[in-house]
Amino acid sequence: MDFDDLLFRYFGSAEIDALMPSALEAGLDRMRVDFGLETNAGRRFALWALMHMLGDAPDVDSFEDAEEREAARRFMDLADSAGSGD
Repeated sequence: MDFDDLLFRYFGSAEIDALMPSALEAGLDRMRVDFGLETNAGRRFALWALMHMLGDAPDVDSFEDAEEREAARRFMDLADSAGSGD
């Protein structure tokens, strides 16, 4: 899944900072539904990663597979360290 494609699919714009709060919440609602229904591990992880970046990701325990949970934890660590400027 391409990042811009995800933004357009769920929010109708690649300019996430310009979205009205109601549009952001509606897009996140659609993402939560699709995350719950998605069976492809890669697409499911891409949805989770975008939700994490937007501050609305389900807990890593929502991944049934231990390797996927560990990948999510590594992603969170990397995102946190990138955000802190380290």
